[in-house]
This record gives sequence, structure tokens and C-alpha cells, in this order.
Amino acid sequence: MEYIGIIIVAIFVNNVVLSQFLGICPFLGVSKKVDTAIGMGAAVTFVLTIATIFTFLLQKGILEPFGLEYLQTITFILVIASLVQMVEIVIKKVSPPLYQALGVFLPLITTNCVILGVAILVIQKEFTLVSSIVYAVATAIGYALALIIFSTIREQLALTKVPKAMQGVPIALITAGILAMAFMGFSGIDQVF
Repeated sequence: MEYIGIIIVAIFVNNVVLSQFLGICPFLGVSKKVDTAIGMGAAVTFVLTIATIFTFLLQKGILEPFGLEYLQTITFILVIASLVQMVEIVIKKVSPPLYQALGVFLPLITTNCVILGVAILVIQKEFTLVSSIVYAVATAIGYALALIIFSTIREQLALTKVPKAMQGVPIALITAGILAMAFMGFSGIDQVF
């Protein structure tokens, strides 16, 4: 029951992009096409899960026992940057069209504050390794869900007549705000768990 609560809260109630406002840059940048959003969601899910495992083990195995907690942020950034480079190489080999579609946003996963934020949050919330993995996967699913919903709406908006002053970023920000308010409807559900 604990894991189900973590999953539901991470995906819907505390959606990392819509309620905690982490990862806004890729959220707005990659959300013009659904295919790209799905690819970015998959890449973030993979990197977030692996990064959370590595950073958790690094924190509990090296940083805490040796009193080096003050090196947490810089160490986590180095681990995340290395993992993103690995994912970039794999995507380039496995799916060149996805690699081309993601363009500059794939290296931006390195600086995507979702990855670093979740790695730090699991330490602050004192999760176990299994709870950390569940939280990381659920958070990534929530991020991907918001990204895919937003990209679907943006594709539809591209086909409609939007006033000239509202085209582009203004309508995207208004849409993101409405989507965030829609996710606020789930806010009471965390009391159940």
C-alpha cells in the first residue's frame, strides 16, 4: 500500500513539472510534437531511474559514511552528466530519428532539474532504495504524462486559429497553467495514503 501511495502522489498530486515546477525548460521546448515528447519522456524515465539508484547508493555508501554530505550536489551532477552521455550514445545508435528529433534537448537532460531534484528528494525524504526507485519511476511517468498531454494539446493548437498576440509561447504558458490547475484536482487524494 505504501508503494501505491508513492506512485499515485508522485504522478498526480505532486507532479514534478505541474506542481513543483521542475523541468520547465524541456517541458516547453520538447512539447511541440507528441513523438518527441514520448521520446523525451522515455529518456527522462531511464535516466531518472538509473541516476536515482546510483546517487542513492553513492550517498549511503560513500558520502554519509565518510562525512562528505557537503559534496552531494556536485557528485550527483557528475553522475547524472555521465549517465546522460551514455543514454545519448545509446539513442544515437538505436534510434537516429529520435536522436535528431530530440536535438539539443537530449544534452539538456544533464541540466534538467527533475533528475537532480528527485535524486536529492529521495535522500531528504529518507526513502529506502526500493522506495526511491518506485518514487523515481513514478515521478518520471508523471513527467512523461504531463509532457505527452501538453504536446497533444499543442499539436491541436497548431491546427486552430489562435490570435496573433497569443501564438507561440503565450498560448503555451496559458495551456500549461490550465493543465496545472487540472492536476490540482487530485490534491486531496494524498490524504488517503
